[in-house]
Amino acid sequence: MTHHVIEHDGGLRVKGMSLWLDATRARDRSFISHAHSDHAVLHRRIIASPQTARIYKHRIGPTVVETPAYHTPFQVEDATCRLLPAGHIIGSSQILIEHKGRRIVYTGDCKIRESLTAEPIAVEPCDVLVMECTFGRPLYVFPEPAEVARRICRFIEATWDGGRTPVLLAYALGKSQEAMKLLGDRGYECVVAEPIYRIAQIYEEFGVRFGRYELLDPGLAKDGVRGKVVIMPPHMKRSQALEDLGPCRTAILTGWAMDQRCRFRYRVDEAIPLSDHADFQELISLVRRARPSKVYTVHGFPEFAKHLRYLGYDADHLG
Repeated sequence: MTHHVIEHDGGLRVKGMSLWLDATRARDRSFISHAHSDHAVLHRRIIASPQTARIYKHRIGPTVVETPAYHTPFQVEDATCRLLPAGHIIGSSQILIEHKGRRIVYTGDCKIRESLTAEPIAVEPCDVLVMECTFGRPLYVFPEPAEVARRICRFIEATWDGGRTPVLLAYALGKSQEAMKLLGDRGYECVVAEPIYRIAQIYEEFGVRFGRYELLDPGLAKDGVRGKVVIMPPHMKRSQALEDLGPCRTAILTGWAMDQRCRFRYRVDEAIPLSDHADFQELISLVRRARPSKVYTVHGFPEFAKHLRYLGYDADHLG
């Protein structure tokens, strides 16, 4: 499917360029905004931040990598490009492409609110903005970060008061490390599943400092987690590892917690809206700050483009 400037076919690319952006099929060369598996497959060559390239190698496999530093210009064919921090997870990047007199920005997944473990977002003016809109509905306005932290701590304390083990369910890359940092800074000790542990070690290579945490070992008896917070990926909720912990309460950390049915969908005791994505208001704010003449939305609700049209922007959703 081709729109005026952007081609969308198993990934995105600027018309007239061979570089793919977050291609979901193997390509000769693709920009990788971050190493979540819905944005990263094995390509012959990738352009990514050093942090993303390191995690990509750990999760996806080895390949030829180009790792320009944030804000440093580099050439791709006849275009001048720069990577900009996206605020989503560690090393997440937007790419700014200056091509044939146009400034084009592809955001990848992004977040404007402060993160404890991701570099703060940089928003630059552009002519064409290609943006994610995962939470592009007015329902998705997240509480302040301090309120989210309070909810997590309340859940933990109430669980301990009831004589149970608190278990937080969060994606292994990004969300789990944010939770580890949030809790470690408050003096909590965490016990984390292996995929979370391995990625936390990579975060440490890039200077993120966590509090006390240890690996959730199958041999760790119920007594081994007493007074500690367990963090595991959502798919482990049905695992033997969870059963072995004895009486638990579970909370999922996700932006979808704003949905009233979220708790039932994930079959958890609580759903807490800790998200590494921009909420509805942040997405609008991003467009206002970038001042594009054209917006393309991807990764989310098609009606977000309609909201932007109500606000006077020329916006289309790339389905």
